[in-house]
Amino acid sequence: MRRMCLGFTVGWAMLAAAGMAQQAPYKVLRTAKVGSLGGFDYIYADVAGRRLYIPRGAVQGETPAAARVTVFNLDTLAPAGEIPNTRANGAAVDPQSGHGFASSKPVAMWDTRTLALIKTIDVDPKCRPDGILADPFNQRIYVFSHPTADATVIDAKDGAVLGTVDLGGAPEQAVTDGQGHVYVVIQDKANVAVIDAKAMKVTAHYDFGDKGSRCNGLALDVKNRVLFAACGQSGIPAAAPARPMMVILSADGGKIIASLPLAGGSDGAVFNPATMEAFSSHGNGTMTIVKENSPASFAVEQDLQTMAGAKTLTLDTKTNHILTMAAEYGPPPAAPPAEGAPPGRGNRGPMLPDSFSILVVGK
Repeated sequence: MRRMCLGFTVGWAMLAAAGMAQQAPYKVLRTAKVGSLGGFDYIYADVAGRRLYIPRGAVQGETPAAARVTVFNLDTLAPAGEIPNTRANGAAVDPQSGHGFASSKPVAMWDTRTLALIKTIDVDPKCRPDGILADPFNQRIYVFSHPTADATVIDAKDGAVLGTVDLGGAPEQAVTDGQGHVYVVIQDKANVAVIDAKAMKVTAHYDFGDKGSRCNGLALDVKNRVLFAACGQSGIPAAAPARPMMVILSADGGKIIASLPLAGGSDGAVFNPATMEAFSSHGNGTMTIVKENSPASFAVEQDLQTMAGAKTLTLDTKTNHILTMAAEYGPPPAAPPAEGAPPGRGNRGPMLPDSFSILVVGK
């Protein structure tokens, strides 16, 4: 009897240890220093094509033509080519047509197999392309612009401009349910705009109320119809201490389900249906992982240290890895920032050579 109890105890301990191993927290699995200079914004994983796209800007002293979209092997992170002469903030791929697009001006369209440029697509002169989304529902590309507060809609098959969608505010990240609905987080209005993909018009705005503002990241649990809006601060009065929040709401009607603290101001979010987790990346070098225990129950699972400046992210659903990127910078210049420089950037020093890195996060 004692032997049986001992065996049971040992077996239980082994099972518990195995369970703890399965629940091990996320960590930075790999940091690949891929080098080269130039600014960066969005990072995009083409899971089907096994490529990683990172637009890079020209550096001071270079011609604008030095801007390009850099391409890497998604499995090895080895360089795979580039789309030259393309000043973009983001990239997206339509797997059905095998066409890639950059949120550049004009918009670049290329063959994802050869990386050869197919054409460039003119947009409204007032448009400043920023975010971009490929919607498989009807093979359309959405290119988002702050100053015009709209989205330019492009046919992914031939690159034809189909029209624009008035979003009523400055758009940031967008997601699609693949069923005819596109959701866009509106940075300056603290809401999510809902687009009817067939009609190409906004049918609703889901307001965050006092839960969140300055929201840049948006993720979607398609199965349970849950949106995760990652906001730079809570929408509470200025007299109270504001902090970054993730506002969790219904994709059908916009009812707020929960709001949870983030470890920093977000610039991107993704949801992994395989693990039922939402991820939010922050410029202060942190990443918050939120667990969806049920469609009505959510909790902060982990605040992970990544790398300062790693503010956007992408998901490789084949490996369940999150990829983000950052670089190291030298001392800031002694002179004050130029008039009109974005807050927090004017005093940043030059990017250190060969410091630009791709980070792989996983378990």
